[in-house]
Amino acid sequence: MDIKYELAKKIGSIIDVDVDEIFSAVEIPANSEMGDYSYPCFRLSKVLKKAPPMIALDIAEKLNVNIELSMIESVEAVAGYVNFKLKKEFIVSEAFTKVFVDKDKFGSSNMGEGKTVVIDYSSPNIAKPLHIGHIRTTMIGAAIYKTLKFLGYNVVGINYLGDWGTQFGKMVVAINKWGGDRRAAISGGIESLVELYVKFHDEAEKDSSLEDEARGWTLKMESGDQEALEFWKEICDVSRKELDVIYERLGISFDSYRGESYYNDKMGVVVDELREKGLLQESQGAQVVMLDEWNMPPSLILRKDGGTLYPTRDIAAVQDRYDMYSFHKALYVTGLEQKLHFAQWFKVVELMGRNYAKDLEHISYGMISLDTGKLSTRAGNIVYLDKLLDEARDGALAIINERNPDLADKEIIAEQVGIGAIIFNDLYNNRIKDVTFSFDKILNFEGETGPYVQYSAARANSVLVKAGYTGNYKPKNQIDFSLITDKASVELAKLIYAYPDKILESAKRYEPYIIARHLMAIAQGFNYFYHENPILTADNDLREARLMVVYATREVLKAGLSLLNISAPEKM
Repeated sequence: MDIKYELAKKIGSIIDVDVDEIFSAVEIPANSEMGDYSYPCFRLSKVLKKAPPMIALDIAEKLNVNIELSMIESVEAVAGYVNFKLKKEFIVSEAFTKVFVDKDKFGSSNMGEGKTVVIDYSSPNIAKPLHIGHIRTTMIGAAIYKTLKFLGYNVVGINYLGDWGTQFGKMVVAINKWGGDRRAAISGGIESLVELYVKFHDEAEKDSSLEDEARGWTLKMESGDQEALEFWKEICDVSRKELDVIYERLGISFDSYRGESYYNDKMGVVVDELREKGLLQESQGAQVVMLDEWNMPPSLILRKDGGTLYPTRDIAAVQDRYDMYSFHKALYVTGLEQKLHFAQWFKVVELMGRNYAKDLEHISYGMISLDTGKLSTRAGNIVYLDKLLDEARDGALAIINERNPDLADKEIIAEQVGIGAIIFNDLYNNRIKDVTFSFDKILNFEGETGPYVQYSAARANSVLVKAGYTGNYKPKNQIDFSLITDKASVELAKLIYAYPDKILESAKRYEPYIIARHLMAIAQGFNYFYHENPILTADNDLREARLMVVYATREVLKAGLSLLNISAPEKM
């Protein structure tokens, strides 16, 4: 049963308002003392020519008098709201049995059936390491990917590698001048290449001719020069190998790795079309699309030397993706600082007459930083992601050794906990907010952290293992739900019942934090339940009912963490 929809139908039988419109307005009050569900009447004031408190009072009186409300304990009108309190036995019965009926699909839907969403995320530059600054695009994108897939969408994850452009010209110059043997320098891996990249910029500040030399190599690559392309391929190969190792640790894979280089022979078509449609203009030697009418600077399509730019590649890439997938939405998960770039080329695509322009969305996020400040590969102020994962793992292992030194497989569990801590910390807040990274905070097993949620799931699992509980579903008439109507059980039931709505809200807003915060609330609710209610020592019927609560909680925590790409260890 969808409680919100049932309430909307009951309200709709009293007032002449579309049930779907009522449904969208029904909410869960922040203060549970006000009720389990609430319907605000303020938007009805103009239509019904009454004050909201009078409308709410009229609805409440009619519901209490005229309609059979088997699931409702009380209906009250308070300050323009109609507040509903549900019967406790009904709440726990609905919430916990829903998980049991189809635990693997609890919270899923077919809302995305027949719709394809392409998500461009992670997308690092080749020849540079994944560092802490990449964690946001990678984990936000992965969570959106998994959430949409869970809701029935055909989702295509694209790692649009930055495998072309001026950084390669800079790398070639640096290798030739300071790298010694070319193949040895490249086979030294990304760290070796980054050292050369940083040195290039240090030296270029003293000698600006190095920048011209780098641009020359970039143009050679674009014109098909064999030597330049061999350099490029060797750098790409060693970079991809190192990237794949880190993605594997994060549990992430992609459906497409088409990088910028794939579109080298497709950008001429874009330029020609822009020129034919009268959109391309010359500005200070460069070719641009003017966007003054929309209060934006020009979108640069070709440099003075004829080289292509990011908008050119992005326009070519989105057409290729539409031709291949006929997408319903195309999402780009990148930092807020790129807002103007996406707004510009989205507008250019619209001006080109592409109907799918309206389906392009920039999923932006705030910056991540350390206590030492902003991250920069160019300045050498970076924290490599592999080193960060190692440090998180080692920190988690130290805590496990202190709390549970005899735990089996503790190195594997420490890896899951450490990486989970990093991911959860990133996804716990609205994505647009800036994030400051602190190991002391994220590895706290008692705070609002990933390890706390993981530990709650592990605690639930431990109870079930001790009880020998397999989670076999029992029909409602074999569970006495009246035994679990205490405050802790009911509050936990409400949270579990609301879980599917949180998944939908997260998907609609592309906000993983909605799931993360709800999992935290469930974990906190479970620990309250655990401390308030003896489980293994309870009498048979009560024990069975409480074990059902524990099982349902464990399954929801595991499933929710999986949507965020976080493992749920069975022991901690």
